[in-house]
Amino acid sequence: MKLARYTLNARTGVGIVSGDRIIDLATALPEAPTSIRAILAAGPQWLDRIQAALPTAPVSHALADVKLEAPLPEAQKFMAIGMNYHDHAEEAARAGVPVPKHQLWFNKQVSCITGPFDPIYQPRVSDKMDYEAEMGVVIGQRCRYVSEADAHQVVAGYFVCNDVTARDWQFKSPTFTLGKSFDSHGPIGPWITTADEVADPHNLQMQLWVNGELRQQANTGGMIYSIWQQIHELSQVMTLEPGDLIATGTCANVGIALGKFLQPGDVVKVAIEGLGHIENRVEAEPAIA
Repeated sequence: MKLARYTLNARTGVGIVSGDRIIDLATALPEAPTSIRAILAAGPQWLDRIQAALPTAPVSHALADVKLEAPLPEAQKFMAIGMNYHDHAEEAARAGVPVPKHQLWFNKQVSCITGPFDPIYQPRVSDKMDYEAEMGVVIGQRCRYVSEADAHQVVAGYFVCNDVTARDWQFKSPTFTLGKSFDSHGPIGPWITTADEVADPHNLQMQLWVNGELRQQANTGGMIYSIWQQIHELSQVMTLEPGDLIATGTCANVGIALGKFLQPGDVVKVAIEGLGHIENRVEAEPAIA
């Protein structure tokens, strides 16, 4: 099942994507929670109820007629792991960046979250804006001290992510958070594909284009630390909640390695097999009133 947020005629709601149409959840199951995070928090039985209601749903819309929004704008956490693909770690090492001996985690502040087709803004205080194609994971149940063997049980689903980064801000501080958290630098979507539809999240093709030029391409099997190892590690430290987001790392050929930073007018597209794609135009940061 593909859980989405969409806007049509100035109304934003939750929908279920089916082919080239989106089914309105509020009319298919009026008693359902009104946000994707609330659906996940209410328990897996709600996903079963939603699935059962779809065949008789009275209202659907063409995907082409709606605006898809960030599926989880109210996430409490947006965690991301650095240098988690073998080829990206190798290109970083060639540039003199030491490869971490353990999982390297940082926050993307949740205020950076934006929609799958919304603009991403070049900050007025940075000229080194970069892209990073990543697969995202959504936590589906409250958990702590999760074993690697059980980690798959707490995953609600997966999404496409671009871990947009201001490299100059990333490297001027001992921690990455500032360089990773500029407003609009967390486009996610286009929807949440539930875990039951993804046979093996470690065997999906991931690609990124800038203005139609293929820049990044990898299989998610190229991760150094698996999704299950990542969840195990994080859950030793913090309670993970339904709707929490995890970005699982990027592959080689980021902009800084190629000497190609993003500029206003560029269009960045990220696609992951079975999960869809997001596409964001780079714009200059608007003036603040």
